[in-house]
Amino acid sequence: MIRVLVADDEPLIRAGIRLILGSAEDIEVVAEAADGRQALDLARTHAVDVVLLDIQMPVLDGLSALAELPRVAPGTRALVLTTFGERENVLRAISAGGAGFLLKDTAPAELIQAVRAAATGHAFLSPAATRHIVDSLAAGPAGTRGEAARRRLAVLSERERQVVELLGEGLSNADAGARLHMSEATVKTYVSRILAKLDCDNRVQAALLARDAEL
Repeated sequence: MIRVLVADDEPLIRAGIRLILGSAEDIEVVAEAADGRQALDLARTHAVDVVLLDIQMPVLDGLSALAELPRVAPGTRALVLTTFGERENVLRAISAGGAGFLLKDTAPAELIQAVRAAATGHAFLSPAATRHIVDSLAAGPAGTRGEAARRRLAVLSERERQVVELLGEGLSNADAGARLHMSEATVKTYVSRILAKLDCDNRVQAALLARDAEL
């Protein structure tokens, strides 16, 4: 079983997440927290695999809790729940090492998928979250980022450039496959190859390069 802690200061949100995750046979919500400090305490005492952290919480916000999590509960992975309203929050969440980023209107099946991915050591970024991250970060000063991004993307084949362009639009593998007349599995293979060529940790970083290069 994947042991999950849900941290959100809104009881209704916590109840909804518990209900969704409880529908999966391999996931168990073992604890709930109403603030970041409580989340850290419970993550340590309950030996959870995955923590769902809201950004805006009292006592200690979700991003501060995320930064402390490796110290108090090594090996526990964190998924950040947010509306991505502020660019600074997005930057902090990425740099703090979150295992995934989810909007609060994420589909139930996607939430379950994200928890499973995080528990197995993979990062999960929903298409909607990717679009919000890319849009937020791309709003910053451009400087010479465009030229640098184009140089990095020069190693890609034409087909790989088409795929990374769709990543920049925030498309899922399935939607990108439909646009390019490829199977979802083929797009997934392309994405893995692209991340390796560009030395990117996740599809958001590749998407940002595509936006910086104005593909």
